[in-house]
Amino acid sequence: QVQLVESGGGLVQAGGSLRLSCAVSGGTFSSYALGWFRQAPGERRAFVATISVSGRTTIYEEAVKGRSTISRDNAKETVYLQMNSLEPEDTAVYYCAASTRTVAIRSEEYDYWGQGTQVTVSS
Repeated sequence: QVQLVESGGGLVQAGGSLRLSCAVSGGTFSSYALGWFRQAPGERRAFVATISVSGRTTIYEEAVKGRSTISRDNAKETVYLQMNSLEPEDTAVYYCAASTRTVAIRSEEYDYWGQGTQVTVSS
């Protein structure tokens, strides 16, 4: 059974940084495309970033482009999301997900999901 466990969320002031981690177990990590999504209160879950199986392709949602970096460590079976210059609008529950596709953007393309980690950015 594939499990994803996020960590690294918390409360941070605007302008600060956080690095989210997602440990994946129970599957073949190196064969998954990996992504991060977020859901703010009252809103739908939205795409944030994805990294391909090879790691050579990364795609970001426009609002976080230039402020965030997604990366993967196949040896540690972990995917990361480094977020800088955080804004109150970044407040949300952040979810990581794994896809058996080579690269994936839409939530329906992902097969496995974590439980989420809360990120709160104060102004």
